[in-house]
Amino acid sequence: MTSHAASSNDICPITGKTYPRRDFLLVDHLHPALAERIRQDHPALSADSRISRAAVDQYRLRYVEELLRQERGELTKLDSEVARSLAEGSMVTANVEESFDEKRTLGERLSDGLAAFGGSWPFLIFFALALGVWIIINVARGPEAFDPYPYILLNLLLSCLAAVQAPIIMMSQRRQEAKDRLRSLNDYQVNLKAELEIRHLHEKVDHLITRQWERLAEIQELQIELLQERR
Repeated sequence: MTSHAASSNDICPITGKTYPRRDFLLVDHLHPALAERIRQDHPALSADSRISRAAVDQYRLRYVEELLRQERGELTKLDSEVARSLAEGSMVTANVEESFDEKRTLGERLSDGLAAFGGSWPFLIFFALALGVWIIINVARGPEAFDPYPYILLNLLLSCLAAVQAPIIMMSQRRQEAKDRLRSLNDYQVNLKAELEIRHLHEKVDHLITRQWERLAEIQELQIELLQERR
């Protein structure tokens, strides 16, 4: 039982660690530029050599970082995250709305709700009805009105409402700007990763086409040799 388990594992020539055989990949099956980058550090590797997925992930991360550094100079934190996600095969797309809403405090939720209600038609209709009722009551009561014309108490209440409403709307707008900034950063990461993926696909397709033409040329040479031998 022990010998069977040991035989199903191999040692990676790059990391020097033991991994299951299913975690090994042929160097010839890797991305051409990535395989060339690995051979720069390990020239003894041949096309039939097998290396572990852990080593491939490490070199894929180095390759993407070097590629980004050549085109953009110094890598930012976002560029490093994109390179790591590309090497690990993970996703960078995130639901900014959900993650941002989960971090809001009770006061922030209340201010967002008040700002949303203050900029809606129900608030305008309710506000107009309240003003109309206030004026009609004071006009109808005549000399006994609690706030006769020019409605000084009403002006005071409106000034207080405006003084409170303005900071609430500004807080809500500031959080909306922060949410938009997170959304734009996430879009940048997604676009950068898509650009790198498309470039790698183009290079891989070109490599496959070149390999296919080489194999066709070898087959033609074999066919020509067979025809010459039969003649």
